[in-house]
This record gives sequence, C-alpha cells and structure tokens, in this order.
Amino acid sequence: MIMFRELLSLDEARQIIQWHFKLKPLGAETALLLEAYNRVLAEDVVAALDIPPFNRATVDGYAVKAEDTFGADENRPNKLKISGTVNIGEPPKTLVKQGTAAEIVTGAPMPKGADAVVMSEFTERRKDDVYVYRAVAKDENTMKAGADIQKGETVLKKGQLLGSREVGVLAAVGLKKVEVYGIPRVAVFSTGTEIIEPGEELPLGKIYDINAYSLSTAVAESGGQPLYSGVIQDDMTELQATLKQALASADMVITSGGVSVGPKDIMPKVLNTLGKPGVIICGIAIKPGKPATVALIGGKPVFSLPGHPASALLVFHLLARPIIQQMAGRSSEKIRGVKAYASMRMFPAKGRRTCVMVNLKRDKSNRLLALPILTGLSGAITTLAKADGFLEITENQQFVDAGEEVTVQLFRDSISIQA
Repeated sequence: MIMFRELLSLDEARQIIQWHFKLKPLGAETALLLEAYNRVLAEDVVAALDIPPFNRATVDGYAVKAEDTFGADENRPNKLKISGTVNIGEPPKTLVKQGTAAEIVTGAPMPKGADAVVMSEFTERRKDDVYVYRAVAKDENTMKAGADIQKGETVLKKGQLLGSREVGVLAAVGLKKVEVYGIPRVAVFSTGTEIIEPGEELPLGKIYDINAYSLSTAVAESGGQPLYSGVIQDDMTELQATLKQALASADMVITSGGVSVGPKDIMPKVLNTLGKPGVIICGIAIKPGKPATVALIGGKPVFSLPGHPASALLVFHLLARPIIQQMAGRSSEKIRGVKAYASMRMFPAKGRRTCVMVNLKRDKSNRLLALPILTGLSGAITTLAKADGFLEITENQQFVDAGEEVTVQLFRDSISIQA
C-alpha cells in the first residue's frame, strides 16, 4: 500500500464510511431508572395512569362548594361549618356538604362534595367555624385528575435521549425500569514508544498519553462506553494482539498514532492482517488530520487517528462521533453549530479542507467572534484547552475574510463565552 497516494475528500470519506457501516442502534435492554440517564429510549412510553391520579388542592386553605362562597367579601364574610381536615398522602375521611368546609393542604386529595379551595389568606377560623372573605369559582385552586398527563397518553417517544427531566417524567408515571438501547463499547488506546502513562516519571524524550484520555472522554460525551486499553508499542505482534482483543470485547476501536509515513507508522499494515476488507480509508484531504485511517474488520469499525492531540480530536468529531451516536440510538444528533464572525482573515491549506480551531468571544457590540488559535502546530497541547470548536474552510475557498460570518461547530453543547 502506498500511503496517501490518492487522498479522499472529507465528503468522499464520509460516503465510504456510511456505505460500509450499515449501522443501527444496538439491541434494546432494560435499565433501572437511575441507570437510564443519558441513554436513548428503545420504545414509546405510554402513561398507565392519570397524573395527578386524583383531584387535588393547589393551595393551603379550605375545600368548599364554590356556591357557598358567592357574595362573600371583606365586609360581609360567609360563615361555614368545618367538617374535618384533609391531610396530604391520605384519602379524605370527611364529606363536604352544603354550608360546610374541610381544612386542606397543598397536594392533598379533594374531599367528596368539594369543588374549589379558598386560600387561607382569605379566611378566618373561629373555633369550629371558618369565615370566608372572598368568593371562589368552581375548580379554583384545584388540579383535576389527568390535568398533567392522561392515562393512555404517549409521554416520551422511541429514540428520545433521557435527561433529568425525562427521567422525572418516567418516575411520575410509576416506571421503575425502561427499555433503552445498549451503550456501544469503544476500545481506545494510543501507540508509540515515546508515550507513557500520566502519573509516571517523565524521562527525556517521552511524553504523557493525552489522546487516549481525551478520546475516551469524547466517546463518553457521544454516548459510548470507553474501554481504555493503555499505551501500545509500535510493534507488529503487540499491535495485532491488542487489536484482536479490542475487537473481541468492543463494538468499535479507536487508536491514535502510527498512521503517518515514518518507519514506525505500521498501523495500516497491521489492520490489513486482521480481516477483510481491512483498510478502507488511508488519508483524507483535510488539515489537520490527513493521515486518518479507517478499517472494517469483522463488521466492526476501527478508526486510527493521527498522533497529534488536536488532529486526533478533530478527526474524531468529524468521522467517529457520528458512528458512536448511531450505535447508541442518537442518529439525529448533530454537532451543534453557532454563527459567529471571523476575527481575522484565515487561509486554507492548498487542496485540502481546512479546519481552524477557534475560541469564541463577545466584542464591544456583543457580536460573537471566532478567534483562531494560532499555534502553528496541530499537536500543540494548548489547542485542546483553548478551542471551543472549529470552522471549516472548503477546498475551493481562497480564504475567510475578517468580519465574514462563519459557522463554528462546537466541541461541547455548553460553553462559557467571554465578554
């Protein structure tokens, strides 16, 4: 194989990936409610009961027949006999007849015979009587059974991502378990004799493993479960063994390093020894990230990303992230983009789609500016910390001018933008 003889465009690479990976969500499984957070529903959820399941008071006061309060005002209150008390969490033990009222608290079920609640602020209790100083209409200060959710109503739909609010809805309709799609397991490891684990003493010539940690976190952010496999040396036998084990235990594999043109960049060769069709992409006309390699082995995708940290993370977001999301059932989820204005003129690499890492800032007129991170090196570590996202300059575009509106694709949904 001649490395990078014919570079694919980014669009061509995406088409090849979609053609080879006929992906769909993993099989459904049952998860306890507290374990369902950030998972995707594999079924519609239909309410088996009304919410609330009974008519209830929405204020503290007295449950009454509304007609018994008509004409009441501050100068001429209506006097009602107290028939009893209704507590929250208990069935009512009193009946409200004409001329009577029952003391009630917020959330308690309405007693039989009552059709409204007078707020405590508009009443005065004198022994066994209550004086009402303000009239109420029928159903005032009450919530009807089913007013929030009706029995038989579809409250959540298949394919919906479960956040804190959705989990609350599931609890409200009485579910303890729910059917969700499986979490794709993604094996992640770095390669290179110069890489060592964080926490160890750093000898001259060595660097700490950045990629496996940033990529593992990116996998989790995409809805997958990262399986960290450590640092692997640039050795054919060791790489083959690690990849075989990773493919046996995971649904997908992500590696970094060993895909350029140096004597130890043997990852494409190793991948082609493990099964057909093997490597399907070897080099993409993008900057940074040209050496990116993609393989299909035993029906499972392997993304071998460049060793430079910023390049690896960028290619992950462009190519690997959508695959993990599809496997997790998040097929409709896209990288969030925001409109901003270029803070300076930016030029692409000749013949390649160029992705410029940027951070976002507000100017004095509150416009959102995209400021390129001018490290000059795709592997600069500060790029990872500073970048809010990236903008793309297409192959046939000469430059992006200062002040031109651009779309910045965000690395995360929530960012803090400086003024």
